Amino acid sequence: MSESSVIGLGQASDGLPDPVLYERRGAAAIVTINRAHRRNAVDGLTAAALGEAYQRFEADDEALCMILTGDGDQAFCAGADLKALETFAERLMLPEGPLGFTRLTASKPTIAAISGWCLAGGLELALWCDLRICAEGTTFGFPERRWGVPLIDGGTQRLAPIVGLGRALELVLTGRMVELDEAVQIGLVNEVTPPGGHLTRALELVETLAAFPRDTMLADRLATLSGVGLSLEAGLAIEQQTGPATAMTAFTGAGKFADGAGRGGVGV
Repeated sequence: MSESSVIGLGQASDGLPDPVLYERRGAAAIVTINRAHRRNAVDGLTAAALGEAYQRFEADDEALCMILTGDGDQAFCAGADLKALETFAERLMLPEGPLGFTRLTASKPTIAAISGWCLAGGLELALWCDLRICAEGTTFGFPERRWGVPLIDGGTQRLAPIVGLGRALELVLTGRMVELDEAVQIGLVNEVTPPGGHLTRALELVETLAAFPRDTMLADRLATLSGVGLSLEAGLAIEQQTGPATAMTAFTGAGKFADGAGRGGVGV
């Protein structure tokens, strides 16, 4: 597949657009939930297509980072489509997760490019990503609390390491809405853009990451993720394995630094 080509996944049978789009652009694989008519809520067909998109990303060695986004500016994802819950009946216990890949851990960086509503399973998808770039006007929350729908796509496990246990419990228990200013304050959001700028900024960030030596970056990412919840000793043992594995890259980079490359923020 050539760069900048768009593939539709999970072809809908009712005349609606393909529910998920997959595009390779530069070092990025852009995965778009393409159901703006349902605030990008995910039904069973869409969930399966998200899983296929994730597998494409993992199999593509030239795709350094996956950007997950929603069609349009009104909603990133409103979660599972509660009007199509019957389509999830066979997905609840899948090892990859009901929403396509939420019980898996990507081997490469992931970024959520968010605009508008980021709710319920949509927030769980955003939490699955390493980073969250949000346009002004974004709102977060777990409103499914009102209807007794549980969090089953990783939100109960991923939120606390990001915002702290006390804040995570508050958001999970109350289901209240979180506006963007508060989301930034509690560390839920990494960066805010003007309206409509979330995807562009995410693509810029991917190109920044692509300029770094890949094996060292991936090793440090793996050690960081693997150490969550472990004791310091256990985490250091992981780092002891992942760091030295990139020794050749490290020695080469140190030599470039000694020769004056890369100083003052200039790329090497």
